[in-house]
Amino acid sequence: MSTVTKYLQKDSHRFCVAPMMDWTDRHERYFLRLISERVRLYTEMITPQAILFGDKKRLLDFNEQEHPIALQLGGSEVFQMTECARIAEDWGYDEVNINVGCPSDRVQSGYFGACLMKEPALVAKCFEAMNRVVKLPITVKCRIGVDDQVPEEALPNFIENIANAGCEVFIIHARKAFLKGLSPAQNREIPPLNYHLVEEMKVRWPKFKIILNGGLETLDEVRQRLSKLDGVMLGRAAYKTPWVLSIVDNLIYGEPEKNKTRKDVVDMMVNYAATQKSLGVPVKSITRHMLGLFHAEPGAKAWRRFLAEEARGLDAEPEIIKHAYFAVCEAASLKTQGEAA
Repeated sequence: MSTVTKYLQKDSHRFCVAPMMDWTDRHERYFLRLISERVRLYTEMITPQAILFGDKKRLLDFNEQEHPIALQLGGSEVFQMTECARIAEDWGYDEVNINVGCPSDRVQSGYFGACLMKEPALVAKCFEAMNRVVKLPITVKCRIGVDDQVPEEALPNFIENIANAGCEVFIIHARKAFLKGLSPAQNREIPPLNYHLVEEMKVRWPKFKIILNGGLETLDEVRQRLSKLDGVMLGRAAYKTPWVLSIVDNLIYGEPEKNKTRKDVVDMMVNYAATQKSLGVPVKSITRHMLGLFHAEPGAKAWRRFLAEEARGLDAEPEIIKHAYFAVCEAASLKTQGEAA
């Protein structure tokens, strides 16, 4: 059985972690994989030009434990997108995702991202060419519309165009994007969410996989939306409170409960950081993703402070992760003693 077939059978789009620039690099993805074996992971958005003319190993390498993993591409030039799909398949990725959701000025200047909501025929052309040359799934991540588009008209028109080219998986950020006047951060918060419209797309095209993205923060919200949709995608909530993923395998996928603890993850990350440091990777490149591991737990502040301060220098050693854990234990113990006094 091929890797692609295996991960499609696992229905791994049920719970996805969103591609996030400067956040979902290979160190973050490895960290999250230690917490959940089933969530689907996505790379940061990468442009075809960077892959074709840059350092492919630096951009594309990943740990085998990261499967299932998708490469997100941001581009609209058909030949380049097609070549990158070939490369992604050869590299061992389980999916290639086309970004039609990012509204940043830099992305718009390269003519990709959310501005392509206005060019469904071009997206369809890219999809069709990519899908023709690879066996791995090609998917699309989009908004419900941009600028003055009416989402109730723009979204189904967009889906229909891409579906006619063969696409069957749509990841939909349930907000419009405004290409002028709002920053990317504002575009994640100010435009109102419209979950109902996304759910309507599933009713209209029941054979397609429709995955919801945008505004989801808790597993209660996730379970509510999964009653009507094929999957969900969490972004910042998964990054800032990563331990929420520790019960996803059981709660969402029905896997047997595991007794993995934060301490187990700490120990594995110490070993990982040691390996990476031997390859020239600074420890801070790894620990910066771990700050939320003890979110809302006693000692969380001590954990964040220790990692932020001690991992700052290039000479920082992997053992500081273990020492940060000791700081958590000490702070938690002092808190317990104070409450008992």
